[in-house]
Amino acid sequence: MRASLPSLACLFAVLASGTGFAGPLSLDPSALERAQSSSTGAPTQPPAPIRRASAQGGLGGGFLEFMFGGGGRDAAAAYRPYPADLGPGVVESPTQAGQLVVDPRFMRQEVRYETIEPMGTVIINTNECMLYLVQGQGKALRYGIGVGRPGFTWAGVHHVSQKREWPDWTPPQEMLRRRPDLPRHMDGGPDNPLGVRALYLGSTLYRIHGSNEPWTIGTQVSSGCIRMRNEDVIDLYQRVKLGTKVVVI
Repeated sequence: MRASLPSLACLFAVLASGTGFAGPLSLDPSALERAQSSSTGAPTQPPAPIRRASAQGGLGGGFLEFMFGGGGRDAAAAYRPYPADLGPGVVESPTQAGQLVVDPRFMRQEVRYETIEPMGTVIINTNECMLYLVQGQGKALRYGIGVGRPGFTWAGVHHVSQKREWPDWTPPQEMLRRRPDLPRHMDGGPDNPLGVRALYLGSTLYRIHGSNEPWTIGTQVSSGCIRMRNEDVIDLYQRVKLGTKVVVI
């Protein structure tokens, strides 16, 4: 049964109500970017449209619907939010029945983490859907991520070779062969599937990047890239330098 309009308005008011260290989910991919630009005096980005989950396809909405449902900007205009489309990274609030918030497991937080890798190393555990930034002394910053869907997972060691703000997206030939209907190029911006920041891994086609679909965190959904909430990839981008070692397990 479809949710009533008042219920949907209440739901997304809660999900978009903040971008704090452990606050609720923000569905505005450039909210934190605009706030930071305002505080630093740098030029601000135009307001980004909120991406909605699809009312029909059941594919998660946004870029997922575009990739697998044949949609585009015209289809995006018909999006309506339905809780059934939200991924496992979103759970019911423990204090307010019927209201959804980010699963606390996937919020950025400092955790105990033992590793032989030196401070500053990025370790990505695809089974856990977690990214760890090693802090040393048995601690790490942990971020929830989305990873490659079955058949597109991978492991290895690379280094951050490039960093891009509001990255452009050019689908590789392998992807275009699978989906010839995809755009050949998309400029960076709020609708771009790479989100607000991207960290490129060596000479591979893989990236750690933001996402305009934060409800897909905690899922196996990509073609091998590592996706993060836009708030989290901004934070990681500021902490990680070119040449940083990235271990994917």
